[in-house]
Parts: sequence; C-alpha cells; structure tokens
Amino acid sequence: MIQPSSLHSRIMAFAGLGKVMGYAARSLDRPDKDFVDQYPELHESLKSASHYNPWFTQANISYSLNAWSEKLTADEISSWIQEYAVSEENHSPKIVAVIMAGNIPLVGFHDFFCTLMAGHNFIGKLSTDDKILLPALADVLCRIEPAFKEMISFTDSTLKHFDAIIATGSNNTARYFEYYFSKYPHIIRKNRNGVAVLNGNETEESLRMLGNDICMYYGLGCRNVSKVFIPEGFAPEKLFVAIEPYKMILNDHFKYMNNYSYHHSIYLLITTPHLDNDVFILTESEKYSSPIPVLFYEFYKDADDLRKKFLLDDEHIQCIATDAFTGKKTVPLGSTQSPGLKDYADGIDTIKFLINL
Repeated sequence: MIQPSSLHSRIMAFAGLGKVMGYAARSLDRPDKDFVDQYPELHESLKSASHYNPWFTQANISYSLNAWSEKLTADEISSWIQEYAVSEENHSPKIVAVIMAGNIPLVGFHDFFCTLMAGHNFIGKLSTDDKILLPALADVLCRIEPAFKEMISFTDSTLKHFDAIIATGSNNTARYFEYYFSKYPHIIRKNRNGVAVLNGNETEESLRMLGNDICMYYGLGCRNVSKVFIPEGFAPEKLFVAIEPYKMILNDHFKYMNNYSYHHSIYLLITTPHLDNDVFILTESEKYSSPIPVLFYEFYKDADDLRKKFLLDDEHIQCIATDAFTGKKTVPLGSTQSPGLKDYADGIDTIKFLINL
C-alpha cells in the first residue's frame, strides 16, 4: 500500500488536520461561511452528528474538536513521537482493526491517530453512537495527505483480515473481545472511571474547575469524575458548588433529565440517603462507577492511605483529579477532559504496542 513518504509528512498531515479541527470548532460556535464553503461535507457531518446521537451536542463536539486542535500541532506531535523508535518509513505495515466506543465525541480518535502515526493501516469499526465524526475528519486528512486514502477504511461488517486489534468496551464486552481476539496482538480496554481527591482547602474556583471534570460530556466519558474523596469533616453539599455552572446545561438536556428523574425516584423509593439540587444527586458510596446524574463521595482520614488504596484499585481508575498531591494518574482539577498525547487510556502505551507489531 502507498504510504506517506516519511514520518515528517505524517506529522505535518495531522498538524494540518488539527488546524481544520480548530477552524471547525470555531465555526460551530459562530457559523463561518468560508468554512462551510471550504469543508461542506465536514460541516454537514458536524451538524448531523447530534441528530443521530442527542448526547453529542454542538457544544460537546466543539469542545472535543478544540481539545484535539490544541494537541495536534507539529511541535506537540514531534515532541511526543520522538520518544519512540518510530521509523521514517514503515516497510512492513500491519492492518490494525480498532473497535471503538461511542460514549463521547471522537472517543476513538487517539487510536486512529496512533495507528497511522506508526505507519500501519487502519480499519475502524465504529459505534452506532459515533459513526459520523471520525470518517468526516478522515476525509479531511486524506485531502491534506492523499497517501492516507489507501491506509484508512471503516466497516459495519464482521472484522476480517487484520493483524492486530484494539478494542474498547464494557467489562462484559471485554470478556467477549478477550475470547475472540486472544490469538491476535491486542489491547482490550474495560470500564474505568475518573476520581477526584479534595483536601478541604479548595477555593470555589477550584471546585468549579472540578465541575468540568464531573459534568463535561454529561459525565459519559471514562475520564469523567464519578466519585470524589473528601476529608472527614468536609460538608458534602459543598460539592454542589462544582455543579452550579453546569446546572442550566444539564437541566436543558431531555435525556440527561430523564436519567435524573429515574434515579431521583429510585433513591426516594429505597430511602437511600442523598443530597439533591434538582439536577444532580450526591450520595455516599464505596463504589467507583456512578450513574449519569449521580456523584459518589467517600470520606477519608489519611492521604497516604488513600494513595495506597488507589494502587490496589488501579484497574478501576482512569485518572485522579486533585491539587492535593501528585503521583501516578494525577492531573490538576479541571483538566481530566484535556488529556495529552501521552495520556493513554487504561495506562497502556498504544504507540509502543503499535511500533512493536
């Protein structure tokens, strides 16, 4: 298959795509006739994605596009890729199948990016919940670098004729993936959640930053904070400060509010102690994964003991939002939804896996 002639050409192609993604995000926020004229198919795809999946609001699509645009610069990509032994030309490219989730806009983009940057051929099996955005951006990428046309394909059918696979799904589907794809080199990802740790000294501004970690994408992402650890004596109702900036956004989304009404009724029916601000529910729990309109919290005594707990529960945790300490998987409050190129899902180095095929 024809490939971009060098690693440099792949870097520059994705840097060009990053600029278009930023342009697209700005056009979503404020319609731009020049963008529509230059990229009519992409414009239509961005507009129609929310019709196919109501969770994909224009604001959330714009946020995702902007986040990627900031990462896809020539300097950022070069700095990231130079840490690996990626050859200028891949003389033995493999066919890598990628089964994607569809929980948030462009959730599978990083696997798409890594596969092509490693010089492999990409076959994407898209989720029915996110089947429009990535093919539209792939078309733009191929306009920038036509050699990619022979390296990218998407399918709705059973995957066949591939050399390696990357699959993302629930814990149940992960067992299915492990069974059927065990003979191939693979990355199989399962359910994980973001957590946060407060030390009790956070300002209201810091708590509002936490609100972005909790509420962006309506809490559907694996990096969304679904549980907050708070020190003993901390009043849990203070967590509503984090939710307040998103209160109107949540209230205006019919699918989100349907979930809220359901869980609100269930908690009342089974008399589960909880706090409620009419769009969000707080309840104490030792579990990590909370339903969409619910935030779990748990009290802790000692931060060192808490860090040890996180090491034991590592397979349940995607990232830890906190300004209280630094360590494995920690990120500052407010930044869980802006991962860097090296922030690999489930802590598995995707590009290392790909270049070693």
